[in-house]
Amino acid sequence: MKITLAKSAGFCFGVARAVKQAEKYIVDGINACTLGPLIHNPIFVKFLEDRGVYVADNISSVKDGYTLIIRTHGITKKLLSEIENSKTEYFDATCPFVKKIHSIVAERSAAGDKILIAGDENHPEVIGIRSYCTTESFVFSNMEELKAIKENNKFTEEDTFSLVSQTTFEEKEFKKCEKIAKSLYTNLKIFDTICNATALRQEEAIALAKENDMMIVIGGRNSSNTEKLYKLCSEITETYLIEKASELSGINFNNVFSVGVTAGASTPDGIIKEVIKTMSESNVNIESVVENQGQVEAIENTEEMSFEQALEESLNSMSNDQKVVGVVMHIAPNEIQVDIGRKQTGYIPADEYSADPTADPMKELKVGDELNLIIMKTNDVEGTIMLSKRRYDAVKYWDSIVEANKEGTILEGVVVEVISKGLIVVVNGIRIFVPASLSGVPKSGRLEEMLNKTVNFVVIDIDKRRRRAVGSIREANNIARKANKEKFWAAVEEGQKYTGVVRSLTDYGAFVDIEGVTGMIHRTELSWKRIKHPSDVVNVGDTVEVYIKALDREKGKISLGFKKIEDNPWEILKRDYPVGTVAEVKIVKIATFGAFAEIFSGMEGLIHISQIANERIEKPQDVLSIGQTVSVKVIEIDSEKRKVGLSMKALLPAPEKPVVEEVPEEDEAPVTMSIDELIAKANEAEAESAE
Repeated sequence: MKITLAKSAGFCFGVARAVKQAEKYIVDGINACTLGPLIHNPIFVKFLEDRGVYVADNISSVKDGYTLIIRTHGITKKLLSEIENSKTEYFDATCPFVKKIHSIVAERSAAGDKILIAGDENHPEVIGIRSYCTTESFVFSNMEELKAIKENNKFTEEDTFSLVSQTTFEEKEFKKCEKIAKSLYTNLKIFDTICNATALRQEEAIALAKENDMMIVIGGRNSSNTEKLYKLCSEITETYLIEKASELSGINFNNVFSVGVTAGASTPDGIIKEVIKTMSESNVNIESVVENQGQVEAIENTEEMSFEQALEESLNSMSNDQKVVGVVMHIAPNEIQVDIGRKQTGYIPADEYSADPTADPMKELKVGDELNLIIMKTNDVEGTIMLSKRRYDAVKYWDSIVEANKEGTILEGVVVEVISKGLIVVVNGIRIFVPASLSGVPKSGRLEEMLNKTVNFVVIDIDKRRRRAVGSIREANNIARKANKEKFWAAVEEGQKYTGVVRSLTDYGAFVDIEGVTGMIHRTELSWKRIKHPSDVVNVGDTVEVYIKALDREKGKISLGFKKIEDNPWEILKRDYPVGTVAEVKIVKIATFGAFAEIFSGMEGLIHISQIANERIEKPQDVLSIGQTVSVKVIEIDSEKRKVGLSMKALLPAPEKPVVEEVPEEDEAPVTMSIDELIAKANEAEAESAE
């Protein structure tokens, strides 16, 4: 008898993530409990309980000091709110696929859609999904129940609907219901929310059932996805559902030549191995035993990864027979139809075209183009094959990432996502994690400002087994700066002009980045006038025009000039205020020998006390006061001694010469006489003249 184990058997990445966290709490000695069974596997739940991780039925039963783990199926929106309000420490282990459905129904019901859910209405996952619906929601498990919803409700033509499914819903049944839904509801949006890992597991189980005489399905009997595997296989061949290896004793393997083995998403690897070991001890030939470590390894260190990254990592392992070449037949906004040389119709969903969110197949492709693709899902009922170019690119270009890490090559990529601890950069379809500390963004900066930007980075760490890479933008910047620095020093000369950016300020100057090299503008070089601090002239981030004032190549120091000759106040004075110019000035300071007046910003002149007024004054304050505006004439400019002479007196009218009266000598002093005396005096003088 030969035994073939399905490659996808065992923990899906969502369950593995939850289990890993629970086991970590045990190892770290942290008290923990789960809200309901963590996963639908009684053996593993018992394993946790034996190690102190008990099952809490509600919030009130969570013991003080215990950390609560929310199960993979998720909980209701109300219950999550209660947990948050209770300030209970918790870890949300809800499967990312389930979280995605929560977002879809919340958004669509907010838009007014009624929600149709394919699943088990009593399953905790479905109960949680319905809690995020703000409009009516309806649950069905088959075509008949879907039809009954339409028959039992009075919907109008204006009503709109959205259809989702439980992550573990049987894909074959969902496709049937999808067809019926399209015929019943005209305003319908369909979301295929069956977990990819679940769909792959079901496809593999069907394929194994067709190839083998018997199927063994391992998993909890209360597990929805395990029950569906059992149902699918039972329709094809003799099938047994077991929870542990000891149950094999009740199965008759007589006349059985081949057995296929698969397991539900909540089945630990240890149980699968025990089953295989028990069967092999019965002298059977194991044809293929693939230990299912890929899913577990893919989600290790998920604290550094977003849910979307983890989803992608869970699908990284691709076999060669999944790789095909497709010819583009039709391009639409939501998908690309391709011919891969098979009877099924091939299509690439829009989100599987490229890891670059800015990529636009409508602009980049044309009919007839050939694309390298990976088969994601085959639907024989509908005759379709879902393909991915994005994942093929990730596989194809992985080797180039490894080589770049080895050679220290600088790569260029686009920041497509900002996560809690860093950035996701995509290059050739490969997602590179860049920690915040290596992003080149200062602690005071915002990572969000990097979104959608093209950046250079180097790959500093590679995990080949997990196909993960860590990059550093900061290191790439350092390499670029070093190269720029060498180039700069090889060409720089004194007097050369550059455009730079102010990076920092100190009391004594401003440091400027010029082509990746730092130079300093001394405070005295920032302005022709006296300043208290460099920030009086420039600020960090300012773009400035500078010139090389001095170089010290040995020490790598650069002194920069910033002041322009045309801004020299003495040049401005000689140009705009030559000797003889009349100007309005403001008194700014008064001394015993005169007053200082501001001619323009940065330039003062002296009005000497002798040049204030025509008459002699005792002190300048008798005529002038600080802040007063007066008219002056420039009478002297001495650039060497840095002196400017001003005069108010030069603008005053010249004083009139005083009238000087002749004062007679003392013996000629005038005598006061009457008129009669004056006449008599005159007659005497006349008589004397006649003689």
